[in-house]
Amino acid sequence: MTTDLPSGTGADAAPDAPAGYLRLFRVAEFRAVFIAHAASLFGVVVAEISLSVLVYRLSGSPLLSALTFALGFLPYAVGGTLLSGIADRWAPRRVLVGCDLLCAACAVLMALPVTPVAALLALRCVIAVVSPVFNGTRMATLTDVLGDGDLFVLGRSLLRIVSQSAVLGGLALGGVLLTAVSPRGALVITVATFLCSAALLRLGTRRRPARTPGKGPLLRTSLSGARGLFADRRLRVLVLLLWVPPMFSVVPEVLAAAYADEIGVGTAGVGLLMCAMAVGTIGSELAVGSLLSPTARSRIALPLVCVTLLPLIGYAAGPGLVPTLLILLLAGAGFAYTLGVDRWFVDAVPEELRGRAMTLQSAGLMTVQGIGAALGGAAAEVFGVGPTVAGAGVLGALSCGALALAAGANRPKGETGLTAI
Repeated sequence: MTTDLPSGTGADAAPDAPAGYLRLFRVAEFRAVFIAHAASLFGVVVAEISLSVLVYRLSGSPLLSALTFALGFLPYAVGGTLLSGIADRWAPRRVLVGCDLLCAACAVLMALPVTPVAALLALRCVIAVVSPVFNGTRMATLTDVLGDGDLFVLGRSLLRIVSQSAVLGGLALGGVLLTAVSPRGALVITVATFLCSAALLRLGTRRRPARTPGKGPLLRTSLSGARGLFADRRLRVLVLLLWVPPMFSVVPEVLAAAYADEIGVGTAGVGLLMCAMAVGTIGSELAVGSLLSPTARSRIALPLVCVTLLPLIGYAAGPGLVPTLLILLLAGAGFAYTLGVDRWFVDAVPEELRGRAMTLQSAGLMTVQGIGAALGGAAAEVFGVGPTVAGAGVLGALSCGALALAAGANRPKGETGLTAI
């Protein structure tokens, strides 16, 4: 299949000029990947809401209903660690299409009227185990489609923006959908979205060979990828830079309902508190990705990561709704640092390790956010919501500062992007 920009060549024709997100859509393969991502993401959101409602109706248990959401996070660590070798050992298009078809099959079984609650939860686990393999393979494939330069950074950023936007609108849209169809009927829509994604990836992307084909045990291949990622000090620091800020920033989100109750703003306030940080992140990524050159993004990355969590300290003063929303918007805006770190990460990862590294990074990101949410909830029980969020801001900023210093100390010779701090 041809593209308007040759993969890996035209991507960086003007290496230090702002490329802009629109240029991504001149690459035909990226258009297919982007639409497939949007389709499957919609299917996942619909499945999460539908399953939660369906499990509650069948069991009458709030715990089991909530567990359908938790099972979207918990198996990530298992799939990302034990199955990451799939991303490098098999042809990437085959992996992506196979994951979509497996998820579609799970959704078909979920939609059957005879499927019991235990099976619904088990099938949800299967989708969650497959997700990090799919996400890591897709991100590694982006380097083939867009090159490993600035267009890759913008492509990864745009997919991330779509995911964050789904958090803002997906749950509401899914709720509206369930007023028109039954939960099992909505799951049929999920089947269609996964099949649509599989077809787009099969027909819209080129076949590429596996990065490291092998016949040894999959577990050994996967674990060797983890060792290769964390044995290298520079890679380890860069992965932590991508994990640590989200681990702390999730705390105000999971405590939004409790904080809204404390300041007396009701359920409407809860929605605003949960959305504000994502709005700040989306706006800053779009602005930085569109207006700044790759060098400028690299120069601001470490200063941004050092300050992005500092606004959360304002929670210690117990501000009202509007000041709190401004705090969260500012904290979210700092996450534009990922545009710089993404570039360093893909440059530092060896080609033969790229699929496993992307899979582990994706799985770890989900896992540390789950850990951060659990620790934040536990701390709030003892110290209260405001002090807990403020404490997350302090601890997070100190951790990010230490990682930024480590990143600067381990920069390759001649790389100017890490000299900003």
